[in-house]
Amino acid sequence: MVHATRRQFITLLGGAAAWPLAAGAQQPGKLPLIGFVGVSTLSASRVRIAAFVQRLRTLGWIEGRTVAIEYREAEGRTERFVEIAAEFVRLRVDVIVTAGAAPVVAAKQATSSIPIIFAVASDPVGTGLVTTLARPGGNVTGLSYQGPDLAAKRLELLREVAPSLRRLAVMANTDAAGAVQEMHEVQAAAPTLGLQVIPLEIREAGDIAPAYAALKGRAQALFVCADPLVNANRPHIVGLALDAQLPTIFGERENVDAGGLMSYGPHLPDLFRRAADYVDKVLRGTKPADIPVEQPTKFELVINLKTAKALGLTIPDKLLALADEVIE
Repeated sequence: MVHATRRQFITLLGGAAAWPLAAGAQQPGKLPLIGFVGVSTLSASRVRIAAFVQRLRTLGWIEGRTVAIEYREAEGRTERFVEIAAEFVRLRVDVIVTAGAAPVVAAKQATSSIPIIFAVASDPVGTGLVTTLARPGGNVTGLSYQGPDLAAKRLELLREVAPSLRRLAVMANTDAAGAVQEMHEVQAAAPTLGLQVIPLEIREAGDIAPAYAALKGRAQALFVCADPLVNANRPHIVGLALDAQLPTIFGERENVDAGGLMSYGPHLPDLFRRAADYVDKVLRGTKPADIPVEQPTKFELVINLKTAKALGLTIPDKLLALADEVIE
């Protein structure tokens, strides 16, 4: 089994020269140790990790000098979260940083004492990660993604692009609590826009192609609920949607970079940057239970015009004017 190591991450970013990290100078056991759990692949996490590490640096935590970081990636496999959490407990990390409900739950089951910071969680109260946003309780805190809250907004954006839309497929990993909640929000909001919802339930990568096959001719667009399984299979999901001539909307802009039509949601690198502030507080002695969960402050609408053209869609000028980025 191949683990994503710190040295691999440095190479990925373009060589150690770009980062003042000296593996030989690191003294294991003497520096505070952060365990970073990525949900998909190292390359997919690159921008988010960079934002996190850069913010740590400004707070005085320089990797290899004043702090050490161990990186592990689950590559979209839920069972890996349990393995990684157990490994980090054995390594006696000082804090675990991750994103999403599944890895947080795995870490909570592995330890009730090591602080756990989530950079992203769709509905941290609803999924049981924290007691309340103001008083998280326990050893977990972090930043809310507000995924379910934004479902209705994404439906409105999709309707702007496809005014004749009536039948909407919604893909969700039913093993992911946040994705299930987002699907429920879509189902609740859809009738107000005159939309019929066709649920597409997946649990593993092998479910994706059959889900599309079962959908053939039944839907006019696709809403994809965010979760690690989706992140790890992004090119596959986007490619099959294009083959099926389905306009897509996502919560995360990387899906639009990969060929999806649109995304609207929190700016994820900013959430990972802010997660570094939580780590800073924890490493300086503040208990996670005493650090309130914060909401996103930066949101972005991203539209892929190349994909729109391939689907024969014309994006309204007012929507293009609202977009934070247009991919041509």
